[in-house]
Amino acid sequence: MSANFTLEQINEVAAAVRGRIQMAPRVGMILGSGLNALADSVENTQIIPFCDLPHWPLSTVTGHSGQLVVGDLEGQPVFVMQGRVHYYEGYSMAQVTLPVRVMQMLKIETLIVTNAAGGINPDFVPGDVMLITDHINMVGMAGLNPLIGPNLDEIGPRFPDMSQAYDRRLSDLARRAAQDEGIPLREGVYVGLSGPSFETPADLRFLRLAGADAVGMSTVPEVTVARHGGTRVLGFSGISNKANLDGLTITTHEEVMEAGRIITPKMEKIIRGVLRSL
Repeated sequence: MSANFTLEQINEVAAAVRGRIQMAPRVGMILGSGLNALADSVENTQIIPFCDLPHWPLSTVTGHSGQLVVGDLEGQPVFVMQGRVHYYEGYSMAQVTLPVRVMQMLKIETLIVTNAAGGINPDFVPGDVMLITDHINMVGMAGLNPLIGPNLDEIGPRFPDMSQAYDRRLSDLARRAAQDEGIPLREGVYVGLSGPSFETPADLRFLRLAGADAVGMSTVPEVTVARHGGTRVLGFSGISNKANLDGLTITTHEEVMEAGRIITPKMEKIIRGVLRSL
């Protein structure tokens, strides 16, 4: 298989999804490490394991269930990816972002992305929720942009604008929802790295100087492909650990998962508030 999916292949996956669901989802969601429990609140669910879909990459990371949950949340028909795949698992950028392409074929107009991230901003503490206001595409700058290759002209332009990667109106709805629920909402810039090794203290000091508030190993490729196809994006980082700028602490995947249990209820309340406002 070539590095990129053809429109025919993307449509093949979309048709397989359509054949398994009775509703037309309006909002797509991608749930990050430790945040899978969000999908448990979806009602009237139809569940599709990733392994049942052609071309769909399978998640290999603890904390990523690996299934689609389609149903209702706050009166909105939603398409929830319970778990995502990452470039560091050995998948191509085309595979990592295939789910977003499928959402676009299903006419989903709004994408909510969530992730677990290390807090680089010294004011952030584990358990915080950060509204992503912009991102630094470190992996893309290094030559791994998911749009490299033949352009799918039917979906979007060769050179898409990224000046508003995260939709301002959706961000306002998130701020209002957090305020209504009494949840402190941090805001900041997310930087996407390839992983899977956590960052060195020197990496983190460099990223802080570059203007990053949180760091993770996902999200940016998905958002890039979403914006290419005109999909509006709302993004949240769950701050799962304090970034190790001084080299005195050890970061583990277990603490990331544990923080997810604290973050998920907060994130769920904010996302529910946004869905009610759509």
